[in-house]
Order: sequence, then C-alpha cells, then structure tokens
Amino acid sequence: MTDQLLALIIVLGVGWFWLDAARAREMAVGLAQRACKERDVQLLDQAVALRRLGLRWRSRGLRIRRVYRFEFSEEGIGRRTGYLVLLGLELVDLSLGLPQLSDDA
Repeated sequence: MTDQLLALIIVLGVGWFWLDAARAREMAVGLAQRACKERDVQLLDQAVALRRLGLRWRSRGLRIRRVYRFEFSEEGIGRRTGYLVLLGLELVDLSLGLPQLSDDA
C-alpha cells in the first residue's frame, strides 16, 4: 500500500512540475513579446529557451528560478540575445542588452 501511495505522490509531483513549467514558459513568451514590442524590435522565432533552472528561498518559501533566453532583431537583419528571469511566476529581471529608454522620449 505504501509503495502505491509513494508512486502516486511521485506521479502527481511530476505532473505538477510539468504544468508549472508549461505555464512559466507561456508567461516568458508573453513577457518577451511585450518587451520587444515596447522597444520596437522583432522577437525572432516567437520562442524562448530555458537556460537555467534552480531553487531560491524567498520570504514566502521555496521558489523555482528559471532563466530564459530569446533572440530578437533590431532591423530584421542580425540576431541579438535577450534574457528574462522568473522566480516562480514573477518576473524579476528582463534585459535586451539595449540602452534604456528615457521617459522624456
């Protein structure tokens, strides 16, 4: 009986992780698209790639930290790389490696 319970817990844990990863990836694609649109650059391949996966302790407990990489083009010719970092489902960093926009512009 305990072996079956343990197997069920493992299957549920894997299922939860898979759904959480899919939700985080969807969120990362949306954030990358929005950032590219705001900076008037083109998100290439409409995709992000998971580069790192780790765990971080926060005041609300243990969170999964994911670093995603994506490519974009400023003029449709070359490729540049940007990244974003999600802690759980919260965006903590996003960079296109471009100069910051001023509020005066």
